[in-house]
Amino acid sequence: MKKSMFAVTALIGIVATLLTVAAVNGAVGRSALTPLPSSSCSPIQGPKDADFLIASDLPLQGAGRTQTIEMTKAINFILSQHGYKAGDHTVAYQSCDDSTAQAATWDSGKCSANAQAYAQNRDFIGLIGTFNSGCAEIIAPILNRAPNGPVGMVSPANTYVGLTHAGPGTAAGEPNKYYPTGKRNYIRIVAADDFQGAADAVLAKQLGVKLVYILNDKQAYGLGLASNFRNAAKKLGIKVAGFEAWDSKASSYEALASKISASKATGIFIGGLICENGGKLIKDLRAKNPNAKLLLPDGFTPASAVISGAGAAAEGATISVAGLPNSQLKGAGKKFLADFKKVVKKDADQYSVYAAQAAEVMIAAIQRSDGSRASVTAELFKTKVTNGIIGSFSINKDGDTTSNVVSIYRIKGGKQTEYKVITPPTSLVKAA
Repeated sequence: MKKSMFAVTALIGIVATLLTVAAVNGAVGRSALTPLPSSSCSPIQGPKDADFLIASDLPLQGAGRTQTIEMTKAINFILSQHGYKAGDHTVAYQSCDDSTAQAATWDSGKCSANAQAYAQNRDFIGLIGTFNSGCAEIIAPILNRAPNGPVGMVSPANTYVGLTHAGPGTAAGEPNKYYPTGKRNYIRIVAADDFQGAADAVLAKQLGVKLVYILNDKQAYGLGLASNFRNAAKKLGIKVAGFEAWDSKASSYEALASKISASKATGIFIGGLICENGGKLIKDLRAKNPNAKLLLPDGFTPASAVISGAGAAAEGATISVAGLPNSQLKGAGKKFLADFKKVVKKDADQYSVYAAQAAEVMIAAIQRSDGSRASVTAELFKTKVTNGIIGSFSINKDGDTTSNVVSIYRIKGGKQTEYKVITPPTSLVKAA
């Protein structure tokens, strides 16, 4: 009996040793990841037997595709720098497209289908995205109800106020309607539109605009931002000549441009997206209002798309973008710019910088987690970055960043140039 027990014990010890060696060599304990649909997503990048899968959700077709494709490269660059490791966990990455060729921008059907794929993929643990606030409105509640979730989202670009907190310009039921479980699963690392709208109002005042005409594209982002700008402008004593929607499918905006000209407005603010026929709109507006200050929000990025779409009519226009310009990045930010330039062979777009920081935030949350979806999401709300790529910031209980600077660019000589940085006063932001 003693001899038999010894043999069994010895056998158990040998098996345990073999299992340990096999696990170290990746032969046991991990299976191939289940990829997200190839109809929307790139092949898996990183280890195919990683513990978890993360993805980015961005519009990779249309006028802004150069910008968003570069963002995916920035995300994968950060992951590869970490060796696709998040502490003791390994991660792999897929880039997913929420746009269609027909729409040439984000598409509600694609956003919904992507979200369902993320929620149902057992290997999926976190999302970097979205770029457009309207798409986030669709994806966030689906991931909020995901099995073993909610699944966390980190956006490097969404600015619509109602995604995280209520206020002027938001719809009834926001933001709670995006979080049906009662638990938040969405954070952003850029300032919301109440800050951007206030910053553009400060800019209008500094540019000497006393009477402004405000346009919006009737979508959540464009209408919300236009409302934020209007409220802040009034607070600063700027009179509003008109607040009107523009039709992205119109073949001409000459009548609208003439109406604005007749109002004697000295400034025009456009809430919306460049891909929504923005180039034609700018051309027609400038033809009838050659001296009016043209103020554009971050929906009109990249500036190259504005310049391409509007030509000489874009000259002198300002574009606001939530976040710091590259010239003001220090330490880790400067290092990222130098290292990433070797990869893309050009200066990084500001959104690529924020995509990189979003990837760092996601990695850190996974590292601190217990490996579950719910834990990663909880850790996202504990984010506190010191001297990161975009500097130091934390995330509040609503999912908003504490870093609320807004960069202002100006189109000069057919190029985007840095103009100034504005951090609007809290009193004005509350009014927006």
